[in-house]
Amino acid sequence: MSTEVLATESSDKGMIILNRPKALNAINLEMVRKIYKHLKKCEKTKSLMIIKGTGDKSFCAGGDVRAVVEAGPTEESKNFFREEYATNALIGNYKIPYIALIDGITMGGGVGLSVHGKYRVATERTLFAMPETAIGLFPDVGGSYFLPRLEGKIGLYLGLTGFRLKGEDVLKAGIATHFCESSKLSDLESALLNCPDADEVPEILSKFNSPSAKPFVLTPQMEQINNCFSGESVEEIVENLKKDGSEWATKTLQTMSKMSPTSLKVTFRQLELGSKLSLPQCLNMEYRMVVRHLENSDFKEGVRALLIDKDQKPNWNPTTLEAVTEERVQSFFAKLPDTEELKL
Repeated sequence: MSTEVLATESSDKGMIILNRPKALNAINLEMVRKIYKHLKKCEKTKSLMIIKGTGDKSFCAGGDVRAVVEAGPTEESKNFFREEYATNALIGNYKIPYIALIDGITMGGGVGLSVHGKYRVATERTLFAMPETAIGLFPDVGGSYFLPRLEGKIGLYLGLTGFRLKGEDVLKAGIATHFCESSKLSDLESALLNCPDADEVPEILSKFNSPSAKPFVLTPQMEQINNCFSGESVEEIVENLKKDGSEWATKTLQTMSKMSPTSLKVTFRQLELGSKLSLPQCLNMEYRMVVRHLENSDFKEGVRALLIDKDQKPNWNPTTLEAVTEERVQSFFAKLPDTEELKL
């Protein structure tokens, strides 16, 4: 089991390799613990940290939510989120350069292990998404911090629809900081591991940074995204999309109609609140939210329909946006008993 995270070091550089390729490097509690421990140790003793995944398919496809849901609201599943979020906070405030090589699938928990770090290097194989509303959850791992800080309403659009960004578009959206062809990644890694001084990191990354002049995939829709998603509620966004009536709007409506209505409303509120909070405050809020999702939400049903039985037919409760009351939305954000709060 312990080989699922390879925590290595060479002279004055630290490295973490997510080594669970058959599961697309999805992370579980044991892996999170090893990552956190190695990050803590290296922060004091090393000059930089590199994190990457094994294989060419995936950096990290997310948290192993199937295992969490099958366990139910146990201490173990709460601990998974507690410790995962504490790791996200540590990365967000890391004292030495943190370089995530996000080659391949980077979703959910994999975004949490990269996006809060100083440097995120995408390749042509990178596939980014925050697809949580499709499984009755919400874009956690600090989604409430980074999504509202993307340009215009892109973050809300990505968070509600789970839209996937590929390759250079991950850089152009502001989620990655650099773009490097996968064929050059091992050269980049060597250059970083051999650099005599961590002050050279920005220069090395710039040297390997090679995005094309192709426009961002969402540029043609930017105006529509900003107009439609500036609604004051999810219902208003839906109305705006209906009024827009374009092929893009119709497709977006179709996508949103598959999502948990509760998750859509909770996510809308989450990103609204997160836009005014620090990363640790966002993670404290998300921990309250996730405990409530483990206890009573669409999360279990979403995981069943999409990841366990794979019938793609979740029975959301309630089934419409209108039926999700303000009181219900609020309940996910209420404080936990003092001893259970995350307190980052």
